[in-house]
Amino acid sequence: MRTIVNLNQDWHFTGRDGKEIPVNIPHTWNNFDGQDGGNDYYRGTCHYRKTFAKPAFQAGEERVYLEFRGVNASADVELNGQRVCHHDGGYSTFRADVTDLLAEQNELRLAVDNSKNDTVYPQVADFTFYGGIYRDVLLVTVNKDHFDMDYWGSEGLKITPAVDGKDGKVQVETFHSADGAKVTVELLDAAGKRVAAGAGTNVTLTIPKVHLWDGLDDPYLYTAVARLERDGAVKDEVRARFGVRTFRMDPDKGFFLNGRSYPLRGVCRHQDRRDMGNAISKAEHQEDMDLIREIGANTIRLAHYQHDQFFYDLCDEYGLVVWAEIPYISSHMNNGRQNTFDQMRELIVQNYNHPCIVTWGLSNEITISTKDKADMLDNHRKLNDFCHKMDPTRPTTLACYAMCGPFNKVAHISDIVSWNLYLGWYVPGLKLNDLWMEFFHWKYPNRCLGYSEYGAEAMTNLHSSKPKRGDHTEEYQAIYHEYMLECFERHPFLWATHVWNMYDFAADARDQGGEPGMNHKGLVTFDRKIKKDSFFIYKAWWSDEPFVHLCGSRYVDRPEEVTEVKVYSNQPKVALYHNGKLVGEQTGKRIFKFRVTLEGENNLEAVAGDCRDTSFIRKVDAPNPAYTLQKGKSKSQNWV
Repeated sequence: MRTIVNLNQDWHFTGRDGKEIPVNIPHTWNNFDGQDGGNDYYRGTCHYRKTFAKPAFQAGEERVYLEFRGVNASADVELNGQRVCHHDGGYSTFRADVTDLLAEQNELRLAVDNSKNDTVYPQVADFTFYGGIYRDVLLVTVNKDHFDMDYWGSEGLKITPAVDGKDGKVQVETFHSADGAKVTVELLDAAGKRVAAGAGTNVTLTIPKVHLWDGLDDPYLYTAVARLERDGAVKDEVRARFGVRTFRMDPDKGFFLNGRSYPLRGVCRHQDRRDMGNAISKAEHQEDMDLIREIGANTIRLAHYQHDQFFYDLCDEYGLVVWAEIPYISSHMNNGRQNTFDQMRELIVQNYNHPCIVTWGLSNEITISTKDKADMLDNHRKLNDFCHKMDPTRPTTLACYAMCGPFNKVAHISDIVSWNLYLGWYVPGLKLNDLWMEFFHWKYPNRCLGYSEYGAEAMTNLHSSKPKRGDHTEEYQAIYHEYMLECFERHPFLWATHVWNMYDFAADARDQGGEPGMNHKGLVTFDRKIKKDSFFIYKAWWSDEPFVHLCGSRYVDRPEEVTEVKVYSNQPKVALYHNGKLVGEQTGKRIFKFRVTLEGENNLEAVAGDCRDTSFIRKVDAPNPAYTLQKGKSKSQNWV
């Protein structure tokens, strides 16, 4: 019922140098300077323009909308010299009706601004705020009688499923301004068969013997189809997939999905790539999802902003439970209050129908540099109430800064809470994690607690046989994550845990690990080409896909006479061969350690069932200096 034209091709871009160049969307001007360190990437206003022909539509009977899926951070839109709209917030969809401004040939112009200000979030954070039109631009033609396209980027369709015994009760609300028009609704199963139907702008339909959306095991999706009819003719149609499920968080027993214990163990994700910034395509989104699925994670914290709709769709399809949040982060701005409400409204109305989402995140580490605590707390309380009004079906959460103590008022505003804690990385003492969790749970036994961030930096070129905190070696990162996984198993009351981060990402203010401009806490490198050893300890813990992994494959030159060879596997028995001879065979769980006496050249092979992995070690006389972080460049303190 709608005609959608993609406008991504053949734009002209004018950056800070004043020169106009041809580009295609998605595009950012910070894909290089936003990842090279120095905290000096260009934040300002750049300009885009594009010409396009007038789309075919029936004057007086149809309307034409411009739709932008993501423009960071503020946008002023003009068409044929006429102001169309202004939008603040770089991570959400916004639209404008341009029907009355169209000519036979049209010039579309955008002034896009990611400069520093005190009204639009984010302004202070440990990641790069890429400027640009980095998601799709569409031209959408609809009938004059259509479902609402003017409300904060929504689709005019709101689906609220519930479970009633063995049946599903599905409330479908539609929004339009077509006086006298009729709305019909039908629900389709995954095969496209109609399972329920009704009429009205607010109707509750029953799905007999409902098939539940059940996380990784069975992420079953239905589709709701709403049609707007006048005089027996369908004028507009919208549809959305949804899942029927129940969930709850228990302060003693953690997360429950559809009545059964379902511990949430997963990762955080940033969307950017090396030399691409945030201007990525569906192929990059899919690759990210494939890697997350490979390790067996069942939850994702989509940090620290609204992500692409395509990625939420993937989470629905694959059964990943999602924490979704807005970029209200690091420093409360007294003049930014309205923007927190605007971005939260967009996040909720644009993502309400996704079954994967179970909580709305109010803020992240807001106490780092906030000065007006009274205004910040008031903003949080009102924002929390606003979320409940917008969506009574999902609880709110927030991520507390490590130095935000358990008694801090901000930690007790949201329904549930998590902490960003790097005990064992920024401060010594991995055992502090156990003590912290146990103290909070003892002090607040009725409060659901989670770990929203934890991690350690690792460079794939840095190695040590005696790894230690702060050395940025791949080996210490692995030891850190081994401990954390065992720690979480000792504390099953945690409602969720999220590794920081699944991928290395750009943070232009950082200078750590010998590579400025990067946060290296990822389990996978920024370009997604190297899975660090830590990736495989999570795969051993979470995944059922048989595998074996020899750790230290990049630690080739070793000076010791006898070296430890570590193997990760989810198989019960592992054998290690050295230069064709059996070193030993061990029965155990996840982590297998062998002692190998080195020769000049050492070919290793690990075997677990039908799985094999190989690596090579060279015996050297002295440590390879390339494996050690140069003196003075190990800056493991927090970025602030």
